[in-house]
Amino acid sequence: MTVSIEQIGEVAVVTVDNPPVNALSQAVRQGLLDAVEALDADPFVKAVVLTCAGRTFIAGADVGEFGKPPTPPHLPDLVARIERAKKPWVAAIHGSALGGGFEVALGCRFRVATASASVGLPEVRLGLVPGAGGTVRLPRLAGVETAVDMVTAGAPIGARTACEAGLVDTVIEDDLVAGAVTFARTVLDRPLPDALRDRSVAASSAGFWDAAAGSVAARAKREEAPLRALACVRRAAEADFETAIAFERETFLALRGSAQAAALRHVFFAERAATRPPELAGVIPRTIGSAAVIGGGTMGAGIAAALRDAGLPVVLVERDDGAVERGLANLRAIFDGAAKRGRMSADAAAERMAGVIGTTDYAALADIDLVVEAVFEDLDVKREVFRRLAAACRAEAVLATNTSYLDPERIAEGISRPDRFLGLHFFSPAQVMKLLEIVPTKATSPDVIAAGFALARILNKIPVRAGICDGFIGNRILKVTRVQAERLLLSGATPAAVDAAMRAFGLPMGPFEAQDLGGLDIAAFQRKAARARGEKSFAPIADRLCAARRFGQKSGGGWYDYEPGDRTPRPSDVVAAIIAEEAKSWLRRDWHDDSIVDCILWPMVNEGARILADGTALRVSDIDLVKIHGYGFPRWRGGPMHYAQAYGLDKVVDALDALASEGLADPPCDLLIAAARHGGFADPSR
Repeated sequence: MTVSIEQIGEVAVVTVDNPPVNALSQAVRQGLLDAVEALDADPFVKAVVLTCAGRTFIAGADVGEFGKPPTPPHLPDLVARIERAKKPWVAAIHGSALGGGFEVALGCRFRVATASASVGLPEVRLGLVPGAGGTVRLPRLAGVETAVDMVTAGAPIGARTACEAGLVDTVIEDDLVAGAVTFARTVLDRPLPDALRDRSVAASSAGFWDAAAGSVAARAKREEAPLRALACVRRAAEADFETAIAFERETFLALRGSAQAAALRHVFFAERAATRPPELAGVIPRTIGSAAVIGGGTMGAGIAAALRDAGLPVVLVERDDGAVERGLANLRAIFDGAAKRGRMSADAAAERMAGVIGTTDYAALADIDLVVEAVFEDLDVKREVFRRLAAACRAEAVLATNTSYLDPERIAEGISRPDRFLGLHFFSPAQVMKLLEIVPTKATSPDVIAAGFALARILNKIPVRAGICDGFIGNRILKVTRVQAERLLLSGATPAAVDAAMRAFGLPMGPFEAQDLGGLDIAAFQRKAARARGEKSFAPIADRLCAARRFGQKSGGGWYDYEPGDRTPRPSDVVAAIIAEEAKSWLRRDWHDDSIVDCILWPMVNEGARILADGTALRVSDIDLVKIHGYGFPRWRGGPMHYAQAYGLDKVVDALDALASEGLADPPCDLLIAAARHGGFADPSR
């Protein structure tokens, strides 16, 4: 039974039990509606407490019903019925009351919560607006400013903040249900407040809505839902309840079938499944209760910071005492910077540093569970590190290399117990970036792979399993992006035009801006290594820029020129001259934003199809997660593979054929052609 009723004197306790998160399935909705009817008819019941079993209050809609026709009772009708109940309902919240769960709580006359609880309306993160009165009741409870913040950003807030804002009537410190029952009895002794539908909205200050629209638009960029949510809150403030409810529902239904909502649902499900891939079902990961990082440079310090943020004690190992001090200083700068920006307290920053030991002695790693190597990208240097680690660490310790391009198989050659070794490719800055590519070797044991995914959960990162190749998943596609960007220049586009087109598409930076920020020398180093392996590498303009020591912002010039102390990119006559020389044998054509995007995006998708075909990625969604969380692909487009499928793979194939005929792209690969014929990519992992 998903909904049960227990009577404690004159107070009925209604309990929802629908694990794991008490989602609002049809059975739950029906059970709650039946409970309202039954308790309204019971003369012995004076008040009702709504609570949930398990680890959370109602955490939102049933994801199993996403994309399916809704079945009655519909959530708006249920919330309205609770709101019109003859007996006052008290929502007793623990865990999270999100989306429809919080809308149910808003339908109750009162709300109480544990101190650790949170409430929120995150629908905009799925390309939607609340659909059961959230945008209409919330401003009537807490005012338009709070409602706009919560509804347009979608971020949950904690119970104490919610109490201060008037969203929660009181915080229960002890037993939640007992406290809620006591609260319900006390409210029976005084006049009840009006139901939210019967309250008015306090007037907003002059200019509030214009300012809010500007702020929301700047934050949302090209996402539709936040501005539509703002319009719903404004309608709630300026119209009667029924008109506002109808407007919200109309908006919700219009967005539910939108391309952005479909894309964001795709990402939601992909993220939800990422930390527990089906191929590792039943595998018990090795325990990770302590960690060490070899190398205290930018990447090593970032990895150490991420580990400390997760509460793991960390040993930081460097080659000499001076390097140890520099590594600790790098780490301290991360925490101090976070404290200055208000992301943590000074005490928390000090506590993070107190959990770090700096040393040059590998013997300090004898009892460590996980060691992450983050030294210079040199095969011999990394091999020497792992030779020492294999001798110093216990046999069960997980040994990981953080490498972007080097072959983990070659790094691990000759070490004892290679089953405990794998690649963990963090993205810089490691304490911020969400992506973690997990790269097992042929010898890596399943419990060590599972430990990598467990670590990602601890670090609050999105893990993706990647096969071994030059660049794994993300950087392999990035190489194609750079090649296509140069082909555009050789055929008549400018760096500024290419960057502007990709920003307009939704990326935070264009390919040339991004190279200037990260440094052109990094990719040049990888091209040199690839050519030494006998591989071809196309970068005629970038190679010349590096030969001229134009490495980007750090050298005062790369694809653009930069003034000292100013990161504003300026068109470069030097670069224009190099492009003109290299482009002499190329046919020039006119480019516009859409054709520039096509020339970059569809070859990326083509490479993604190759990555699926050779098993470097196991799932289409894995490629999308890599590009979203590692490279800034717009989340609301769902990732490149989802976007291509929504656009039409047959049209992608045609576009690639046309580009290939002009020498502007490689022809579509067999898997992409097959997927176009069969209506989409099959999941190679099943």
